[in-house]
Amino acid sequence: MNDPKETKDPLLLDHEADGIKELDNNLPAWWVWLFYLCVIWGVAYLGYYHVLAKGDLQKAEYDKEMAAGNAIKSAALAKFEGAMTTAEPSKKSEDLDHGRQLYATYCAPCHRVDAGGLVGPNLCDDYWIHGPSFADNVKVIWNGVPDKGMLAWKEQGFKPSDILAVASYIYTLRGSNPQNPKMREDLAPKDTEVYE
Repeated sequence: MNDPKETKDPLLLDHEADGIKELDNNLPAWWVWLFYLCVIWGVAYLGYYHVLAKGDLQKAEYDKEMAAGNAIKSAALAKFEGAMTTAEPSKKSEDLDHGRQLYATYCAPCHRVDAGGLVGPNLCDDYWIHGPSFADNVKVIWNGVPDKGMLAWKEQGFKPSDILAVASYIYTLRGSNPQNPKMREDLAPKDTEVYE
């Protein structure tokens, strides 16, 4: 098969398969050095993190970052809880729109879309069970009323800005007149039966 007249290329090896010959070409020096550096780096990494245990592994790094994040979150929530007593309702339209969306999703199933009260109390009148001030409303939303079935929003992952937005929206509903609002038990006439 080999033609004796064919001159032999010094880069071609004697191996041949289906007419294809193997080329003996050296790798570029930069590639070889990069390979050696990667091997050295891998051995150093293995020794530092796994053999000598000098550095933190991914789980330990994650735990440190989570602890730092939780500390920041706890400080922010403590600051919010401390400022709740002096909170004022927002009048910004974007906050009220956000509050309206949150109310429609999370509050309306118990308080009705018009806030007239269903399972939960009427939010439109002046008779508030847990206090009439805006700060009282924020506390109720934040801490919930477990004995009445209202969840604490702080445990549901809502941000303080969400709480203030929905409380501000609810505050705008005061004095509105929804159809067939739910009456408080202690305000109902004594001869009628109140169902909750």
